[in-house]
Amino acid sequence: MSKPEAWQLLPANYPFALITQTRFGDMDLLGHINNVAMADLFENGRVRFNRSIGMENRAEGDRWLIAAVQINYLREAHFPDDAKICSGIGRIGSSSWDILSAAFQNDQCVATCTTTLVLTNQQSAKKMDDAFRAVLESQLVDRGAA
Repeated sequence: MSKPEAWQLLPANYPFALITQTRFGDMDLLGHINNVAMADLFENGRVRFNRSIGMENRAEGDRWLIAAVQINYLREAHFPDDAKICSGIGRIGSSSWDILSAAFQNDQCVATCTTTLVLTNQQSAKKMDDAFRAVLESQLVDRGAA
């Protein structure tokens, strides 16, 4: 498990936040939110973040694919406490970008997630245009506050 940077532990450093309920079925035998359920919570947050910035509006033939997902579990998460999933853009390349997310319960960061996405067309990775880059840049996380 990699240690998070101080800025990652503050919800205010992410431009997007979603409160979502945990479910009884998310628990493992020890009463904690299990790792698969945490991945589902991050996925739900990521999908809603993407929709909030219009990611479903893309040129015909363009698509974005998930290349990697890394989740770091920092402390136990519990049912029935809600989870606050905060997300923003952490890195922008020529055809790929990272969505950085953190899950909070009771004002404590319980996990972080980095998802790398790649813009593609039917043949291969595709360089993003300036308009798309501007949308991503408008959603950068604030690494300066800690």
